[in-house]
Amino acid sequence: MSETLLCPRNLAFELYEVLDAEALTRRERFADHSRETFDAALGTARQIAQKYFAPHNRTSDEREPLYQNGEAVLIPEVKPAVDAFIEAGFHNAQRSFEDGGMQLPNLLSRACFAHFQSANIATSSYPMLTMGAAHLIETFGSDDQKQRFLQPMIEGRYFGTMALTEPHAGSSLSDIRTRAEPAGDGSYRLKGNKIFISGGDHPLSENIVHMVLAKLPDAPPGVKGISLFIVPKLLINDDGSLGPRNDVLLAGLFHKMGWRGTTSTALNFGDNGNCVGYLVGEPHKGLAYMFQMMNEARIGVGMGAIMLGYAGYLYSLNYARERPQGRLPDGKDPASAQVPIIEHTDVKRMLLMQKAYVEGAFDLGLYSARLVDDQHTATYEEERRNAGELLDLLTPIVKSWPSEFCLKANELAIQILGGHGYTREYPVEQFYRDNRLNPIHEGTHGIQSLDLLGRKLMQNKGAGLQQLLGLIQDCCQRAAAHEALAPLRQPLEQHVARLTRVTQALLGDLMAGKTNQALANSALYLKVFGHAVIGWRWLEQALRAERGLIDGNPADIDFYRGKLQAARYFLTWEVPGCQHELTLLEARDDTCLNMQEGWF
Repeated sequence: MSETLLCPRNLAFELYEVLDAEALTRRERFADHSRETFDAALGTARQIAQKYFAPHNRTSDEREPLYQNGEAVLIPEVKPAVDAFIEAGFHNAQRSFEDGGMQLPNLLSRACFAHFQSANIATSSYPMLTMGAAHLIETFGSDDQKQRFLQPMIEGRYFGTMALTEPHAGSSLSDIRTRAEPAGDGSYRLKGNKIFISGGDHPLSENIVHMVLAKLPDAPPGVKGISLFIVPKLLINDDGSLGPRNDVLLAGLFHKMGWRGTTSTALNFGDNGNCVGYLVGEPHKGLAYMFQMMNEARIGVGMGAIMLGYAGYLYSLNYARERPQGRLPDGKDPASAQVPIIEHTDVKRMLLMQKAYVEGAFDLGLYSARLVDDQHTATYEEERRNAGELLDLLTPIVKSWPSEFCLKANELAIQILGGHGYTREYPVEQFYRDNRLNPIHEGTHGIQSLDLLGRKLMQNKGAGLQQLLGLIQDCCQRAAAHEALAPLRQPLEQHVARLTRVTQALLGDLMAGKTNQALANSALYLKVFGHAVIGWRWLEQALRAERGLIDGNPADIDFYRGKLQAARYFLTWEVPGCQHELTLLEARDDTCLNMQEGWF
């Protein structure tokens, strides 16, 4: 499976030529690091991913978790992989040295974790969920909660989950019914049902810490009445030892088309009236707290979608180089040797589409990780604030755009393999099935599009949007100094100019109270906005590639030319293709809005 792991040359290009990871070492928090320590961490991640994660990727798909005697049973290969991940320090990659961490920048932590997502998306999800839950307790939990729950999570002894979705409510969290009653001793008793809880039960850790959304008896209606609770699988004694089983029942496992190695559970809280939970922070502020974990998870899901798309691209690329079939259109002699299918123009087209999707998305995913570093460690408060505002704006794109277009890359990988692509003897069909979850995972495209158009664009008086437009304008101005980039720059400028006009008109409708009409085609808006963002990131890559052709190693010429060709494809094929969606948005097309239930 090594041919499906992250391309080291492209990773180095992103970290050191595009995103200037080395500049982070000039900040106090990362001063003990260097490019050498960064590369050592990346190398270790790659080795562990190859040795422990990749070998059981297919096995965990074929032998999905079982429900036996009220517990989830996994294949034995999962635990050694997770243990190796923890022992190597990746569980606490960003945590401070004094807390036993590696004190890596978020950018490097994401880059390291990308290897594990590429090798085995299912197994990598267990530590990903735990890291998010631990950060949630660290940010909002009490000192006692940090001692009881956070410290064992940091040590890798406890794992964590997020329990949001309920059978009757789905994504509508305002309608959850799980209740929490005060017990008189500072704890609460929860009762309710949660579904689709990834990692909700497994034998990988001593305990599982569920972060549960529920409502108190005096809760106001809607999302303003949601509180957040810590609910452990096993209760914890005063001396920190594990006590009896909490009243949390594994009601069953869901059997998914992909991502099968991660348990997806139905959990019942309080069937026996004694499910103990602990309130995190203040009452009725649970959803605001949970958004920290949700946004981290959304970026994680986006990166997972990218790495699955990337794995399929690399596999189909290698296959196309090695598979002889047919002859070129001008090859009339049937006795002549067949050519590798990579020489056929339509195969080149499909590979180029994949490259444009996955490498464009990969750049955006790492760029968002760099924004997290700026948000927390930049020198000036204004820089930190700007990074946070821009990250908030881009999060729906980081989650949704790769979930749609890197899935399309997986579809193209299957097509390149032809009949073999549909068989389980080759991995590309599993990559597709695994990736098909991501358009739903952590909020559908529809939800992300409403978040983007209905909330994020206007957040902080549009500060994030103004930043983004300024960054794109700056990129285009720098590209204008390179005559060869004019055909790439001009379509982006035209697209952004029209998108800006459409955005202003839609925001005007929202301010005028025309909410349903303005948001009716938000999914189209999400796509064209995402294409503008990815187009910008490709133009940035093209600028670095132009520089590389002039100043770089001659051995990298093909690499840089490949970057320029992929940028050319996306900016001259994909970006202009958004004109139809922009026309529909300009016209406030009401075809979908006015469709009636009885007409179906």
